[in-house]
Amino acid sequence: MSTTADRVKGDKGFFGHPQGLATLFGVEMWERFSFYGMQGILTIYLYYSATQGGLGLPEATATSIVGAYGGLVYLSTIVGAWVADRLLGSERVLFGSAVLIMFGHVALALLPGFLGVGVGLCAVALGSGGLKANATALVGSMYAADDERRDAGFSLFYLGVNLGAFIGPLLTGLAQTELGFHYGFGLAAIGMAAGLTQYWFGRRRFPAEVNAVPNPLPPGRRPLVAVAALVAVAAVVALVLTGVVRPDNLSDVTVVVILVAAVAYFAVILSSREVTGVERRRVLGFIPMFLASFVFFALFQQQFTVVAIYVDQRLDRSLFGWEMPVSWANSINPVFIILLAGAFAALWTKLGSRQPSTPAKFALGTVFMGVAFLLFLPVSGGTGNSTPLLALVLILLVFSVAELLLSPVGLSLSTKLAPRAFHTQMVALNFLSIALGTATAGSLAEYYSVDDEAPYFAVVGGAAVAFGVLLALVSPFIRRLMSGVH
Repeated sequence: MSTTADRVKGDKGFFGHPQGLATLFGVEMWERFSFYGMQGILTIYLYYSATQGGLGLPEATATSIVGAYGGLVYLSTIVGAWVADRLLGSERVLFGSAVLIMFGHVALALLPGFLGVGVGLCAVALGSGGLKANATALVGSMYAADDERRDAGFSLFYLGVNLGAFIGPLLTGLAQTELGFHYGFGLAAIGMAAGLTQYWFGRRRFPAEVNAVPNPLPPGRRPLVAVAALVAVAAVVALVLTGVVRPDNLSDVTVVVILVAAVAYFAVILSSREVTGVERRRVLGFIPMFLASFVFFALFQQQFTVVAIYVDQRLDRSLFGWEMPVSWANSINPVFIILLAGAFAALWTKLGSRQPSTPAKFALGTVFMGVAFLLFLPVSGGTGNSTPLLALVLILLVFSVAELLLSPVGLSLSTKLAPRAFHTQMVALNFLSIALGTATAGSLAEYYSVDDEAPYFAVVGGAAVAFGVLLALVSPFIRRLMSGVH
């Protein structure tokens, strides 16, 4: 490994960027390949009958599990960040997380029934959270603070994210259709193994500082933390064994846990004596942004719950006499992101100071997300797989526009509004909004029925549009609270 980050400043071996970026690009691409590839077939695996290779769960239970799993991924980012900051450093946590992800996919592929689901999803959720939390930090370590390549480097990194998200559902869906679900899960494991292998050989390209622990936990406190972790695990096991937490209410329980964590975070920050008056107003200004992010992701993440069911049971997937796998619909959004991200970046750059404020972007993103659900109404009420594929492509285009209006600015906003003493906690709050929305996507799916779908799309889409309009109306007040942050 390099002895200092300065050694990579002149490194231009990967399209003009440090060679270490190629390593992170690769591991993130393969992780997203495996993550979205597995998630693309997960819902139907849970509710398909045994004769179809699935587990035969009710659809509401299947979407509850998928929603809870997605929420736990984002909850785990907090754990991954904490372990990196206090115990091991970002690079070691990222490597361990990648191993855990691969193990989870192997468990889904090889362990039978619910054992494979339980072990596999827990491992993938914890591992994905740890990798997601630390890969971004490692990308930042590739550049000096004044390196003008930094933003372009992050753009390359996110290209890897979307390439993996595009290819994963295509290949795992094909494997599932032609060979069976466990072959699809196995392909996800192979993809993660490929990412882990190239990462192992590329680790030496990182500067030595990536193994530094920014805020080491005092040795005397480590036994206390270990005991607290064991108590938490024991409590979860007890709740499952006593039937308090069940597959059919898993997403509801996850929503409550995340909500309590978010309220606690806000309370701690707002009540702290280390927060100045201006910083406190900015935190208050972040609350409606948190809610908008929650509403957005409660709809957006239904790609893996309601939309998955819709694609399976309502979409005409016939292509020249061949039936498209259900999971292929999950590759549509990444294509639009790859095509449109540059256009949006160019638009904001061209508008400069005339571009919409952050609250206005959030409002637009929430409205567009609601409109995407309302666009299901003209094709609802049919029977069987009658919805044209082009209609779904148009709807997912609106999904993608909404995502580009809101999602990329959320993390940036949380860092800009963060009090000096609570920088990491504010970033954690942003992830908690995504976690809350993702888990809620599983809970909302309980109310969807292919036999009477119009009321669901009208209520959910209309509520999001109404929230976005309300956010736009109060955005001047929010901007005042943000005290100069745009």
